[in-house]
Amino acid sequence: MTKNIHFSSYSSLKIGPSVDVLLLETPQPLPRHHIIIGGANNLLISPTPPPLAMLDKAFDFIYQEGDILHVGGATPSGKMLSFAKKHNLAGFELMQKLPGTLGGMVAMNAGLKEWEVFNNLRAIRTENGWIDKSDINHGYRFANIDGIVYEAAFTCKEGFDETLLAMFKQMRDNQPKEASAGSCFKNPVGHYAGKLIEEAGFKGKRVGAMMFSPVHANFLVNTGGGTFEEAFALITEVKAEV
Repeated sequence: MTKNIHFSSYSSLKIGPSVDVLLLETPQPLPRHHIIIGGANNLLISPTPPPLAMLDKAFDFIYQEGDILHVGGATPSGKMLSFAKKHNLAGFELMQKLPGTLGGMVAMNAGLKEWEVFNNLRAIRTENGWIDKSDINHGYRFANIDGIVYEAAFTCKEGFDETLLAMFKQMRDNQPKEASAGSCFKNPVGHYAGKLIEEAGFKGKRVGAMMFSPVHANFLVNTGGGTFEEAFALITEVKAEV
């Protein structure tokens, strides 16, 4: 079964063609030559992408079982935040800052500074079964996972932190408002990517409708009608100069 996705409206960058995307309705290996996408919050889709796949809505779920929170890989971050707030669960305030779906967030160990998805993760379920967090090689914005994240289990702790939530909300309010994929580059060890980009003179630099934001230099933003070619040109230029 497939679903037609208009990436010019579906992706956070608002770039991309209309594509029939394969829906994965049960835990299974990724079909050959396919690339898995989540909420398309960190993707730049070309005019001629490879075959794409995504999790079916059957994996959009969240429920508590004792001290374990089970979350499906297709569950949006906002749904996790609402559940945690309603049930007074600590450790999920970061979802205020992170757009996207759980599978993608776990696959890249999404986070902000010392807060990251892996902090209270217990295990994940792929097509190969459950894998404990201790068996996953992971670090800053990276997780070496062999397979697709269909579900994750988190440790439940009481004490939703409204102060922490307000801090993350303030961080989001201070970010560029245009369509973007968030931070374009990971921070190199000992440096901030945004500062390096700014020092190289790319803050506010644009090609067509794509621009490195004058608000935050590491945010590649679409000011309206931007294209893959424009975005790729800017990214390539920064990689060559910084």
